[in-house]
Amino acid sequence: MIPRYSRPALAAVWDDKARFELWLEIELAACAAMERSGVVPAGNAERVRAAAGGQLDPERILAIEATTRHDVIAFLTHVEELAGEPARWLHLGMTSSDVLDTALAIQTGRALDQILEAVGKLQAALAKRAREHAATPMIGRSHGIHAEPITAGLTFARWYAEVARAAERLAIAAHTIAVGKIAGAVGVYGNLDPQIEAEALDALGLAAETVATQIVARDRHAEVLCALALLGTAIEQIALGVRHWQRTEVGEAEEGFGAGQKGSSAMPHKRNPIVSERITGLARVLRGNASAAVENVALWHERDISHSGAERVILPDATIALDYMQHLAARIATEMTVDAERMRENLDLTHGALFSQRALTALVESGMTRDEAYRLVQESAQRAWPVRDVTQTR
Repeated sequence: MIPRYSRPALAAVWDDKARFELWLEIELAACAAMERSGVVPAGNAERVRAAAGGQLDPERILAIEATTRHDVIAFLTHVEELAGEPARWLHLGMTSSDVLDTALAIQTGRALDQILEAVGKLQAALAKRAREHAATPMIGRSHGIHAEPITAGLTFARWYAEVARAAERLAIAAHTIAVGKIAGAVGVYGNLDPQIEAEALDALGLAAETVATQIVARDRHAEVLCALALLGTAIEQIALGVRHWQRTEVGEAEEGFGAGQKGSSAMPHKRNPIVSERITGLARVLRGNASAAVENVALWHERDISHSGAERVILPDATIALDYMQHLAARIATEMTVDAERMRENLDLTHGALFSQRALTALVESGMTRDEAYRLVQESAQRAWPVRDVTQTR
């Protein structure tokens, strides 16, 4: 994700330094488990940690990769440069995906933890607005047309409920993705004991993939991306509502407009809903990422690499974008101006036609047929709120 739409704490989860340090932790966890099983000499993992821990140079690893064209081999080569002979015991019986997929699960989990913690701020802001405007009347709309009265608080409560459901889905997805594998090539433990995998993953806070191939199954990652997209769409619901409210002809609410802020390079009078529009655009990116994740699920045999290039983009981008979006949405909910007087004025635009259903129900209850009552109420409503004859303007 571009820096413009990134917040530092979430972006740091995905940077090269964090990634390579995590790879080392995985290798050391596996090495320590092998030591306990007697496969590797005791104390080896600690010697590597003492020599390489905190000393990894991402630029050196990338420089080696330019020659090897293999990121894990480049990483192991650099660790051996730092730690010397003890590093030869790392990666014993393992395959690259044991490191990559286990690290990806941890990185994704850390990103989701930040998102789930921050989404509480958005929910709190929406809940506060819902209580604040629980009795603020406004017109409800269907198809963009005035329907029946509601309250502004009901709209905020609806947004809160949708965000809460989306957050629950994301929490479930966070559990789904919390698996790794240290099962070796094609996942058959050909040169590893499953107990080594169990001990290493337990030390890393992960469960083992139920039935691994060369990789962790990609339906898990697709679930995460789809959950992120749904949370992004819940946030977009808020943005879309604010964009409508802020239209000049509606004027029921608008985003906060800070001192010194400018709305247009050409028209000084403008106050545009740019934050809400930015959220709408990024929600589209999230849905595109989710589509790519679903495409990544079906792979050839025990694995191919067609998923890899997309994943290196979509998982960092989606989590960073969602983190940024919910930060913006919380700001909108907190700072937006609600014009209760304009909401009440808009209730009167149809001169009482919005009470048509109540009149229809009363006439039916008095004994009139529904069709007769409907025609009578419709005629009265259209006299109160004339329909423009568009044929006269052509």
